[in-house]
Amino acid sequence: MTVDLGLPAAPPPVLGKRRVTRQLRVGAVGVGSDFPVSVQSMTTTVTADVNATLQQIAELTATGCDIVRVACPSQDDADALPQIARKSKIPVIADIHFQPKYVFAAIEAGCAAVRVNPGNIKKFDDKVKEIARAAKDHGTPIRIGVNAGSLDARLMAKHGKATPEALVESALWEAELFAEHDFHDLKISVKHNDPVVMVRAYELLAESCDYPLHLGVTEAGPAFQGTVKSAVAFGALLRQGIGDTIRVSLSAPPMEEVKVGTQILQSLNLRPRKLEIVSCPSCGRAQVDVYKLADQVTAGLEGMEVPLRVAVMGCVVNGPGEAREADLGVASGNGKGQIFVKGKVIKTVPESKIVETLIEEAMRLAEEAGPPDAAGSPTVSVL
Repeated sequence: MTVDLGLPAAPPPVLGKRRVTRQLRVGAVGVGSDFPVSVQSMTTTVTADVNATLQQIAELTATGCDIVRVACPSQDDADALPQIARKSKIPVIADIHFQPKYVFAAIEAGCAAVRVNPGNIKKFDDKVKEIARAAKDHGTPIRIGVNAGSLDARLMAKHGKATPEALVESALWEAELFAEHDFHDLKISVKHNDPVVMVRAYELLAESCDYPLHLGVTEAGPAFQGTVKSAVAFGALLRQGIGDTIRVSLSAPPMEEVKVGTQILQSLNLRPRKLEIVSCPSCGRAQVDVYKLADQVTAGLEGMEVPLRVAVMGCVVNGPGEAREADLGVASGNGKGQIFVKGKVIKTVPESKIVETLIEEAMRLAEEAGPPDAAGSPTVSVL
């Protein structure tokens, strides 16, 4: 038996039409306007520690990461790349700074792509011809990753600081050098720690080229601050259809970056929504501890890959209406909760039983659900 959750069969609305770009492949992941926006992160392990790095990549993969980047600051790290690239379940990008020899090592290692920082790789412009030849021979895309903190000294002298124009000039200069050698399999990023500067840089870049763009607010900060800055910046750009891959840079475990990035895309209907908890912010009308209730329901349903909206409401003003609109919900008050499934009250339970009942109902829906039908209508599944 298939449980119809009542979700729309038509594609959900999006805020803006995707900017048309060139297309490329990073391993098995398509990048560009013909493909969904993908989520990236970066390992925090020492890359030379192959087991630890592969373990973290596995954790990132399980969290929903599409592409992973690994640092390569030493020869030991470069020597580890072949094994990591071969055993990773998602495409691996090598992140190269300072030493151009590691660019070639990463290409030879079979990495799905290589990120280069033209602002700090020694005599990078002189190496473009060789890099382009090696990358073309191996079918390896290159990301030109310009960062405000490591902008080429010539451009810093010209512009005075890392302005949007300076970041874009650096990126387009390097892209043109590759183009001169008939290499166009490029993705570009122009990162800054200030979301306003970053957004303007990407807007200018989008006007000036058709390469796919990787979005990031660099050094965004601790989890709360970095989440806000990234969400604001990504929302402003994705609203305009700008952005083909994203990374939320947080001073937090990389799995948190993936969770935030995934949620941003889901919130913008750029990635299929899964489990969504709708809960009220609480106020003087609330007759239950909404914060505790929402946290307990969220924890109880963690790991459920479900196109399911669950409403956890704390009073009689908006509670019944929100619960009716959800697939599964509760409107709480006076020491009890009305449990709704698809807009209908199925039972009333004591406050102490609300969390338990919601989880049971979600599991019941999951157990009754079958695989998607031929039309691809959504069903409930638990992983």
